[in-house]
Amino acid sequence: MSSPLIQWYPGHIAKAERALMEQLKKVDVVLEVRDARIPLATHHPQVPQWVGSKARILVLNRVDMIPETARQLWTGWFRSQGETPYFTDAQHGKGVDAVAQAAQVVGDQVNQRRHGRGMLPRPVRAVVIGFPNVGKSALINRLLNRRVVASARRAGITRQLRWVRISDQIELLDAPGVLPSRLNNQQAALRLAICDDIGEAAYDHQRVTWTLVDELNRLRRDHPALMTENPLETRYGLDAATMSGEEYLETLAKQRYQGDRERTAAQILNDFRKGILGPIVLEVPPISVSS
Repeated sequence: MSSPLIQWYPGHIAKAERALMEQLKKVDVVLEVRDARIPLATHHPQVPQWVGSKARILVLNRVDMIPETARQLWTGWFRSQGETPYFTDAQHGKGVDAVAQAAQVVGDQVNQRRHGRGMLPRPVRAVVIGFPNVGKSALINRLLNRRVVASARRAGITRQLRWVRISDQIELLDAPGVLPSRLNNQQAALRLAICDDIGEAAYDHQRVTWTLVDELNRLRRDHPALMTENPLETRYGLDAATMSGEEYLETLAKQRYQGDRERTAAQILNDFRKGILGPIVLEVPPISVSS
């Protein structure tokens, strides 16, 4: 296929990215939020360049939506890469205190350096960045213990950059979701679509659903420890093991939805996104750094 199938880079993201570059100069620590179901697909390739020598805290949100075995696998892999992942369920506040403490440690180090130069202490300046809909606003609201930024499970809610004061020690910049201007890895782009981390206008629901079914079949075949249940058969009474994603969608539509494939696709995606299919991780750690 000559061109990528999924591309989404709305104007507000391009504008926000330019504003973010300016604000990053004032920041001490970057909180990079990713989707725990797809930790690699939700890593913006330019984050290392943006962060530079600043401190970075890696937050893997939606830990409630993945199995514990997957959390352990990813913890081990990130630590092997020299990183400490902080797993959160921002909607319910799980793991958020540890993120705040990590940011505070950075702030203490900043103020120690300021003191050494004869300067007065100031609040640590943090920014929360990540793809759309990975839970950045929900995390900020939990850090603040009150709802100050709009939060919803769809991409593109936050449109403006603004500073919010968490405490006397921490100031936080809420930034809109950022995306690469081109999604060259279409497998990753499809996973973004499955997890609702990209605008709906960018993709075909049926094709994304085929991919989800194929991914679940792959996981059950290659990583049985991560998927001990059969979520599709449990939910819909139809096993996908011997079918392609396209065949499964066609068959299920005929059996349960009067042949309406679009409605069937929307139902499967919605059930996955709401956790009705159970805890599912779509990515496993690479075997090596190069793979």
